[in-house]
Amino acid sequence: MTDSITDISAMIIEKLLANPKVPRDIDGNSKIVEDLAFDSLAVMNFVMEIEDELDVSVPLDKLADIRTINDLAACLLTLKAAQA
Repeated sequence: MTDSITDISAMIIEKLLANPKVPRDIDGNSKIVEDLAFDSLAVMNFVMEIEDELDVSVPLDKLADIRTINDLAACLLTLKAAQA
């Protein structure tokens, strides 16, 4: 399920769409802060949820570089590969 950026992005989008406040027209290029209207606390809470799901931890310095859903997926994929 989580073997590619596309797979991880799809999982992230599915989790986001469970929140009724998230726009329905999001995709991998959607900006987490601008398009989803997430503040820093919402971003941290959401990333923690994804970390738990994938059993990885995103370092804060990497989190600062994440802008889009695909950026987050790429970061998570890299972290999972490093664990393997």
